[in-house]
Amino acid sequence: MAARKQLSLTAFLMRHGHHVAAWRHPDTDLVSPPFEVYRDAVQRAERACLDAVFLADSVALTGAPSVEPVTLLSALAAVTSRIGLVATATTTYNEPYTVARQFASLDSISNGRAGWNLVTSDNAAEAANFGRERHVDHAARYARAREFHDVVDGLWQGWEEGAFVNDKAGGRLLDSAKVRRLDYRGEHFAVSGPLNVPPSPQGKPVVVQAGSSETGRELAAATADVVFTAQATLADAQAFYRDMKGRVERHGRAPDSLRIMPGIFAVVGTSEQEAQDKFGLLQGLIEPGAGLALLGRMIGNFDLSGYPLDGPLPDLPVTQDGQRSRQQLLTAIAQGENLSIRQLYERIAGGRGHFTVIGTPEQVADQMQAWFESGAADGFNLMPPTLPGGLDDVLRLVVPELQRRGLFRTRYEGTTLRSHLGLREGK
Repeated sequence: MAARKQLSLTAFLMRHGHHVAAWRHPDTDLVSPPFEVYRDAVQRAERACLDAVFLADSVALTGAPSVEPVTLLSALAAVTSRIGLVATATTTYNEPYTVARQFASLDSISNGRAGWNLVTSDNAAEAANFGRERHVDHAARYARAREFHDVVDGLWQGWEEGAFVNDKAGGRLLDSAKVRRLDYRGEHFAVSGPLNVPPSPQGKPVVVQAGSSETGRELAAATADVVFTAQATLADAQAFYRDMKGRVERHGRAPDSLRIMPGIFAVVGTSEQEAQDKFGLLQGLIEPGAGLALLGRMIGNFDLSGYPLDGPLPDLPVTQDGQRSRQQLLTAIAQGENLSIRQLYERIAGGRGHFTVIGTPEQVADQMQAWFESGAADGFNLMPPTLPGGLDDVLRLVVPELQRRGLFRTRYEGTTLRSHLGLREGK
């Protein structure tokens, strides 16, 4: 595949926005039904020609209530026509046949616009909702995840071209020889198949992965089409990019078969002062309890309430329940900048350790262009601080600036998510 000349852009949507205090912002809509809020946001993102929207998921109540994302995206598929639709489904508390069927169905409903964000649950609170006394440890989660992916992918590939005969006169709907059973037997799963959902125009859904630990990187290099990653600095992003492209090649894949997309938390104003004022307003709305809870979960599911807020981050053991890569990132930020617990949760209240830019459209676009052109990113996962305002600022101000620079499309050229991302059809 030829090297891509333009950025990939996805929008990571949360009900109120990414900042931990977004729900308290004066302009945040707390009354409208979630579908209406997401519908309006996704339609605006489609008008801006974004590759996809992305919805995370949790199967436990640890913050604001949320809607099951595949159900929501299926409804959104009916009110959009081009934009990709990506949702999280955990491999820790699901079964592969169910996930394969859900995303194949979303792919069919949307005519080839679906993507599955493959994650292992980093939220220890989810365990109790599935009959477990404790959360599955890190190594076991990733071992299950690799096998889970192989089963899902095998089910998706069970339909060969020409399987539909559609011969009314001859009484043959399907050519059964072109619909393969999987008959998988492994350490974690036994699945017969075949999947009872046919493939879409893009062949199979796009697979996204978001883990940046050693095991997460290996899983992504072997299985993913897209990697969402948290990188706070250009140097770190470049190192991650080089590492992942090298791993992909060692797995026998072309480097361009994997799109690397760091998250970016951008607060945009028509002037630098306006952007700083917008950010300052949100920072002033942070409740200490909410900030501390966010930090405790993000740094590995640790209870930090017994430590003084204005004291240093304590030495913590390597997490067995949470994201090890995020724990390493946040610990490095705290130590490198000599931050107290309060300062650290204020530091991550918006971007949660992701690349953060506060400034004018030109300043934000400058940073995105620098990362793209210096081997740090193939694109970005936009993390609007508030919804709808923070998303509108990026779509209305930053995206047109990227388009003026020739870095992003002005119209869709294809109809599937794979075509937007410049990926081959799934086989």
